[in-house]
Amino acid sequence: MGDSTNGSDMAALQPNTDGTGAETALDRIKRCVAAVSVEFDRWDDPLARGPGLYFVVERGPSAEFVAPMGTNRWPVENCESVLAGWAAFLRAARSVAFTCDGAAIVRADGTVRETMVRVEQLPAADHHRVDDLQYADWMGARHMSALETSTRRGVTAAVTLSEEDGRVTVFADGTFENVPTEPIEAE
Repeated sequence: MGDSTNGSDMAALQPNTDGTGAETALDRIKRCVAAVSVEFDRWDDPLARGPGLYFVVERGPSAEFVAPMGTNRWPVENCESVLAGWAAFLRAARSVAFTCDGAAIVRADGTVRETMVRVEQLPAADHHRVDDLQYADWMGARHMSALETSTRRGVTAAVTLSEEDGRVTVFADGTFENVPTEPIEAE
């Protein structure tokens, strides 16, 4: 699970940032998603549905390309920011991973929008950005969406947790890298 699937190295996946706390937020998200993956002990059970997560770290406003995903919501009353307390963020992510669908939008300062969203496809005029993307055989709808979303100018990166096998993946600028899922120490 931890090796690259598209031949890129980790240096190529450093997200575009504008000097804000986006790097710190992205690092915290990766660690949390990996922790949720490691904690689930039934990945080998074909009848078990594992936790699934999708985070989008925005560089600028994402309102023009997202729509609410039903009543799914991030529990902001318990975890307003991915940079707040580690335990609160991990509890919120665990809960969302098993009960919600859609993407959690994280601003560059680490705050999480309450409404979980569906990321809309790129308009036809922007399809040139995805024509050359390399989709892997293991990618489902969540991962394909994250790969395409990572090409948007307003997005720093996207992070997913596959509910099928626990794969944690970071998507940036139309590339992706699997994150090793090893036991994570509490912060």
